Amino acid sequence: MYVWLRLARMIATAKSRGRYRMGDESRLTFRCLPTDIDSNLHLNNARYMMLADVGRIDIFARAGLIALARKHRWAPMMGGLQAVYVREIKLWKKFEVVSTVETWEDTQVIGRHRFVLEDGRTAALVMTTAGVYDFGARRFVPIDEVVGRLGVDAKPRQPTEEERTFMASHGRLRELAKGAA
Repeated sequence: MYVWLRLARMIATAKSRGRYRMGDESRLTFRCLPTDIDSNLHLNNARYMMLADVGRIDIFARAGLIALARKHRWAPMMGGLQAVYVREIKLWKKFEVVSTVETWEDTQVIGRHRFVLEDGRTAALVMTTAGVYDFGARRFVPIDEVVGRLGVDAKPRQPTEEERTFMASHGRLRELAKGAA
């Protein structure tokens, strides 16, 4: 239930945060609740992914992607992620999830979700790759087309070396998964 309450709160407050524009940040504040912790009394690894989803959905909603996707029978879909944890988020502590669209290439978007403690230090970093699937055409939509249909005049920057490494690693793992029986 806590997921739905957090999503409802994000949707209810989206208008106050304004339209998302490429290069902006989504900043959502949370508190580590008893339903979020593991036996070490800190935010468990599954909650990081769920809260990154809330940040991503905030971007989708505020950018207009959800409405556009419904209109064209498209669906934003996660491709994969990589997470690193460097500091604990302890029970009852407040923290922010800062989500961004870093860049895109062809049909793949690179996102970043940084979990920030109250003192400004990073607790965790989640890198994601995602795309927008067109159910009618049975293909992933080029991100330049998605951005254009959103009425945004934005061009992607070149992926950094770290982002290219992430994308390559993701591609290799995806091929491995497809080949598994």
